[in-house]
Amino acid sequence: MNSHQGLSLTLLALLIAVLFALSLLVGAIRIPVPDVLQILFGDAEGIKPSWRYIILESRLPQAITATLCGGALAVSGLMLQTAFRNPLADPSIFGISSGAGLGVALVMLLLGGSMSVGAVSVSGFVAVIMAAFVGAMAVMTIIFVFSTMVRSHVMLLIIGIMIGYLSSSAISLLNFFATDEGVKSYMVWGMGSFGGVTNSHMPVFAGITFIGIVVSLLLIKPLNALMLGDRYAENLGISVRRTRNLLLVATGLLTAITTAFCGPVSFIGLAVPHIARLLFQTDNHRVLLPATILCGSVVALLCNIVCFLPGESGVIPLGAVTPLMGAPVIIYVIMKGRS
Repeated sequence: MNSHQGLSLTLLALLIAVLFALSLLVGAIRIPVPDVLQILFGDAEGIKPSWRYIILESRLPQAITATLCGGALAVSGLMLQTAFRNPLADPSIFGISSGAGLGVALVMLLLGGSMSVGAVSVSGFVAVIMAAFVGAMAVMTIIFVFSTMVRSHVMLLIIGIMIGYLSSSAISLLNFFATDEGVKSYMVWGMGSFGGVTNSHMPVFAGITFIGIVVSLLLIKPLNALMLGDRYAENLGISVRRTRNLLLVATGLLTAITTAFCGPVSFIGLAVPHIARLLFQTDNHRVLLPATILCGSVVALLCNIVCFLPGESGVIPLGAVTPLMGAPVIIYVIMKGRS
């Protein structure tokens, strides 16, 4: 890592801090900066209880969720693009997001918003989170099983796409036979939001996300070797199949937990790795992987702020904001590839 790249990483970290602070200030209700600082440092005497609730129970968890979710989805996209040597690979391409969506659809559209396993029954938001996580991990398990039988990267990619199509087809059938209320609830979840992680859920969300990101950091050396081809990697003593399986577990875990809590968040995993490559002009994962994590957090925090810009007029759905930032990047990459 040269000095320019080190400086760029430092600037990205500072930008995350600035956007994180802005996320605490932007919203339907304007809260003065000194009062926000007092609330954060525990000195809330004389401050409205409603303001304290907004900062600690809404805006702060939302900013933390955006930071973690952006980094998780971005690093997942980078690993898939490297391992499958496909610049358009994305966590959703293996159907993991569709699997989460199918789990939620089963709960909301078929089971009436509750899940029962033996004598244990859960309903509401907890049931949705559990269903999304189970659906995503089920698809990841199927892909993992196929990865032990299929050596071709392209064939495994096609299998993932087909599983995604099957999940989407099942969701369409469930929507067709569901009630209007169920369809509306599912559509709201499908719009995506960083506001789905409460303080009580944060340890689980942050813990699983942290584990997935640590695993991805341990794969830096194998990912650099894979860029030169499977045979070269094997000559260096790297097990391509083991690396691919670890990669699938990490991306599956990160995609499952983020989709379960935040809904299907599109384009971050697809576009952010390309943004990091354009900024740092390198394919070395020792630099590119941490840069992608930081860029993912920056983009997610920026999207979170944009969602709240209307103020009292309402909140823009996250699913309407991420394509506005991601689609131009993908178009640029495709046109650059043609030239």
